[in-house]
Amino acid sequence: MTELVTEPAAEVVAEPVRVLLADDDPEIRATLRLLLDVTPDMAVVGEAADGHEAVALVAAATPDVVLMDVRMPRMGGVEATRRIVESGADTRVLMLTTFDLDEHVHAALHAGAAGFLVKGAPAARLLDAIRVVAAGEALLAPTVTRRLIARFTRAPDAAVLAGVTPREREVLALITEGLSNAEIEQRLWLSRGTVKTHIGRLMSKLGARDRAQLVIAGYRAGLAEM
Repeated sequence: MTELVTEPAAEVVAEPVRVLLADDDPEIRATLRLLLDVTPDMAVVGEAADGHEAVALVAAATPDVVLMDVRMPRMGGVEATRRIVESGADTRVLMLTTFDLDEHVHAALHAGAAGFLVKGAPAARLLDAIRVVAAGEALLAPTVTRRLIARFTRAPDAAVLAGVTPREREVLALITEGLSNAEIEQRLWLSRGTVKTHIGRLMSKLGARDRAQLVIAGYRAGLAEM
């Protein structure tokens, strides 16, 4: 009998998350690049010193994630985010902000930012935020930043949920709390496909571009536990 010899299965190596750094401070960009360069699943594909450069580099380098500073010369991060989202680019924006820029956080979410993080956050939290945003799963919403969103959304309005089913409302409430798809699956005993279906229907019914917009809708509907 001829012995069948098989080749060992090739190891599947995940592509690194392609990151664009947008900040007018060259020292901050250098620090971020140093961190990302030594992180195996990250790759810096460009640097921008203002919003104009960020928009142009997104078109040229097609990054997965832009680490976007809020305040930059010529064009700030909020306007740059809006233009990137409106361009239809398959790029997600993670805003970097400070505690005294609450109004910019809110504007950035409305512009289409996928998440935001306070400057000076630990390196591990920053890397995790990039991965989360790149995966398209969850808005990074620590308690302090969730409070900022709540502060700049209007008083609870039940009409926001017109046409939303009870199960979709449950899913939206958990998204508003900051849970990922996997956590929602476990909490509600639903399959991955079912959770994605509910989220897709919520986006359609609420006119949301992405998960960040769903979080805002959840706050507007009074679903956040503050």
